[in-house]
Amino acid sequence: MGDPESDFNLKVILVSFKQCLTEDGQVLLDHYITSWKGLVRFLNSLGAIFSFISKDVVSKLQIMEGLRNSPQGEHYTSLQSMVAYEVGNKLVDIDRRSRPRYPNSGCRTVLRLHRALRWLQLFLEGLRTSPEDASTSTLCSDAYNTTLAAYHSWIIRQAVTVAFCTLPTRKVFLEAMNVGSSEQAVEMLGEALPFIENVYDISQKLYAEHSLLDLP
Repeated sequence: MGDPESDFNLKVILVSFKQCLTEDGQVLLDHYITSWKGLVRFLNSLGAIFSFISKDVVSKLQIMEGLRNSPQGEHYTSLQSMVAYEVGNKLVDIDRRSRPRYPNSGCRTVLRLHRALRWLQLFLEGLRTSPEDASTSTLCSDAYNTTLAAYHSWIIRQAVTVAFCTLPTRKVFLEAMNVGSSEQAVEMLGEALPFIENVYDISQKLYAEHSLLDLP
């Protein structure tokens, strides 16, 4: 057993998303929660700058753990079983006009995690494919504007954009992944990012099929 901090690297986290998927494409929520906890550790290791996302993610993970440990926990084994259960029992706020009756429904909670996962996936993909002198603040802003910005208030968007201006260089980011040199980090991202992408794509398709992508 080595030092847990030195064993901590982004490859382990990204590859853990592979365990979320069963052979028939079920997204296992226990593994999803665990994998996200790893991403939160990575975000927190980069300093307070991402706390606006990681704090929100942590609160959503707590809601999901509560549902998993509740008497209805068996319905929350996979993303598919959760959607079937909540949609089937009308435990989701499909109607956007009324105030949410189920603000902590699993479907709504995972949707927030799903959107944040897309932001992180696009940002890491941007780091992987960009030239050495690329601006991380631009990469992060582009990923944010494509994903989370639409769901945040103007005040949060302004604060986030300012915060991104203080991001470290691409080299610092890649080395923070704890997998060796910048080149090794880029190679690792190429191998490991598809695991996140697979989980994201299956979740996106499931939510689209049930018209859940715009839950209030």
